[in-house]
Amino acid sequence: MITFCLTTFAFAREFTVSGYVQDAKTGERLIGVNVFYPEYNIGTTTNIYGFFSLTQKNALADSIALVVSYISYDRWQQKISPHKDLDLQIELTPRAIALDSVFVVAEHLETIEKKTEMSTIEIPIRQLKMLPALLGEVDVIKSIQLLPGVQSGSEGSSGLYVRGGAPDQNLILLDGAPVYNVSHLFGFFSVFNADAVKNIKLIKGGFPARYGGRLSSVVEINMKEGNNQEFNAQATIGLISSRFMLEGPFKKDKTSFIVTARRTYVDVLMKPFLNDEDGNGGYYFTDVNAKVNHIFSSKNRLYLSLYTGLDKFYFDDQQNESFDTSSEKGDLKWGNITSTMRWNNLITKKLFSNTTLLYSRYRFEVNVEEKSGNGAQLFESFFLKYFSGIEDWSARVDFDYHPNPANYIKFGIGGTAHTFSPGAAQFKSDGFDISAFDTLVAPTRRQYANEANVYVEDDLTLTDRLKINIGVHGSLFSINNKNYTSLQPRVSLRYLFNDWAVKTSYASMQQYVHLLSNAGIGLPTDLWVPATDKIRPQQSEQVALGLARSFRDNQYEFSLESYYKSMSNLIEYKEGADFLGLDTDWQNKVEIGSGRSYGLELFVQKKRGRTTGWIGYTLSRTDRKFTNLNFGKRYAYRYDRRHDISFVFNRQLKPGIELSGTWVFGTGNAITLPVATFPSVFHFLFTDNYSSELEHLPKKNGVRMRAYHRFDLAIRFVKRKGVLEGGWTIGVYNIYSRKNPFFYFLSENRRGDPVIKQASLFPIIPAISYTRNF
Repeated sequence: MITFCLTTFAFAREFTVSGYVQDAKTGERLIGVNVFYPEYNIGTTTNIYGFFSLTQKNALADSIALVVSYISYDRWQQKISPHKDLDLQIELTPRAIALDSVFVVAEHLETIEKKTEMSTIEIPIRQLKMLPALLGEVDVIKSIQLLPGVQSGSEGSSGLYVRGGAPDQNLILLDGAPVYNVSHLFGFFSVFNADAVKNIKLIKGGFPARYGGRLSSVVEINMKEGNNQEFNAQATIGLISSRFMLEGPFKKDKTSFIVTARRTYVDVLMKPFLNDEDGNGGYYFTDVNAKVNHIFSSKNRLYLSLYTGLDKFYFDDQQNESFDTSSEKGDLKWGNITSTMRWNNLITKKLFSNTTLLYSRYRFEVNVEEKSGNGAQLFESFFLKYFSGIEDWSARVDFDYHPNPANYIKFGIGGTAHTFSPGAAQFKSDGFDISAFDTLVAPTRRQYANEANVYVEDDLTLTDRLKINIGVHGSLFSINNKNYTSLQPRVSLRYLFNDWAVKTSYASMQQYVHLLSNAGIGLPTDLWVPATDKIRPQQSEQVALGLARSFRDNQYEFSLESYYKSMSNLIEYKEGADFLGLDTDWQNKVEIGSGRSYGLELFVQKKRGRTTGWIGYTLSRTDRKFTNLNFGKRYAYRYDRRHDISFVFNRQLKPGIELSGTWVFGTGNAITLPVATFPSVFHFLFTDNYSSELEHLPKKNGVRMRAYHRFDLAIRFVKRKGVLEGGWTIGVYNIYSRKNPFFYFLSENRRGDPVIKQASLFPIIPAISYTRNF
């Protein structure tokens, strides 16, 4: 009897299978792959570096089946011995997609009802590239705007307003580095080149403890690693820009790289239409992404990635008339630089670490110069330079620990050194009529701050029905001898009930940076400023409750969520204040208040078949309250939308021809308009201007613009010849040419009566592009 027990114990001991999963064709590590034992109904998924660890007890058989499955890849299955630990390097073969349906989803161990997380959506890159886009420019941020709970702001804008939050409350990470400005072309395009992107993940609530520093959302974007098997190139030519991608191995199976570049040629297209009297001017933007990774061994891997982007608007006007000469020139430019170095280390079969060094910088600058003279002598000159920005240096270490299938523990520590340049202007002038001067107007000097954080979380399976993700995020922010600390609990819970998942979550968040934003349009004049001894950090609490279920073997996915979010220590410019008021410290130009948002979100998605897509609907209310704004009463947030609807579809008409479309509808933005005007007593008594009038504004954001809606359509033709592949994409933006409001303004009709008129931006716009893979 004793011998039998000892023998049974020997064969029923714990064993661990760990390793990496990658694409067999490119060597690219795969994220979120399902690794599981079907006969025991347990499993795990790979992390963002393709690593997995799966521990099993009480396996008495001589061999058990290990299954690996992933979207659009052939299923991998192998019998393994349960009597020893294994280290596997698994390669999945991608399915051919030219003749299959547009999106094919493989078997999923964790359907939506089995996951603990809620308020989380991932967008396949191939699906993103198929969506119709303004002027044919594939846009990561605009694709996210099509999801429930996310508003787009104004027409064409690339801003994100998630569950009532502002753009600065989104933590947008590119390979782990925060990106502070995500806009090109004054907000009409985002800075992310889809050719360089590997995966996109949006988290709107129920934030895991590993994330911190923002109130409203996390957008996690990871770059491709580069093909370590063979060289590939891709070029795309569009109406206003072109882009290029090159990837390949420095050393096969060891070192790979990827480089992508994009540039607009609006400035080049404008030149034929400009004459000498108009001067020289233009606009362009550029993007460059680069990444290198090297495999030292099965336990060590190094990644280096870089992004740099620049927008520049410039003008140069030279006038020469008789003896008089004059010149005006200047530029407005802004852009980001981010860089990431990551070292993956497999410490044990159950413990994985990632050490990261990060750099991120955003800078905005304006230069204007005017000169006048007679050719031989300079009469007068004027120079203006305005600049602002933010710069971060960060380091962090993160650990993934898999003690057993019922626990997935993550913990880590990190720190960031911030440098804030909230705005400074330099003036220089000289001439006959004024005294020469050269001055730097910068009442707010550069400010330096340090931020540290630590976290721990556990994704815990309590029973077959009950799972919970529980954790805590701690942070410290130090500036000018002032310290802020915060302990932020996070919890998400899932309970299975008759094939339905009931989910709930709570998250406390704290944010140490603010964005001073003008209510106007377009220009990137928003200023990043820190929490100070006068301005406290932003804080929020969010609770959510929802239902989720998949149908027909995960072909369809349904989720319904309600949420309530409260926010405090928000800042707004005082009435009449803006970033150009350089005579005052920015801290004296703002009001401090609170906000809240609550609503209901519906998301129905078809994930595979010849026709795929989703329907999203949001019913919500968002408001703000500031003591000295709107008489201290609550008012609708500018981007409060009662109803927001998106309909997205992709259809494979036949092999090589794909059709896609989007239709969006949104309640009009809330704006402030006068309801009456009356003569100004001051002007009547003390000036000669008897016609000056004052406007009566009874309520802030008390008027609604007309509803916004638009239908876009695109068709893609793909043709393969050997290893070469080419494709035309033809799209139409705003196909029924809806005149959506961009802004309202006061004017007069023919009788001289005051009227409110609407300015619209984009009518129907066709686009065409050609892509060639080599």
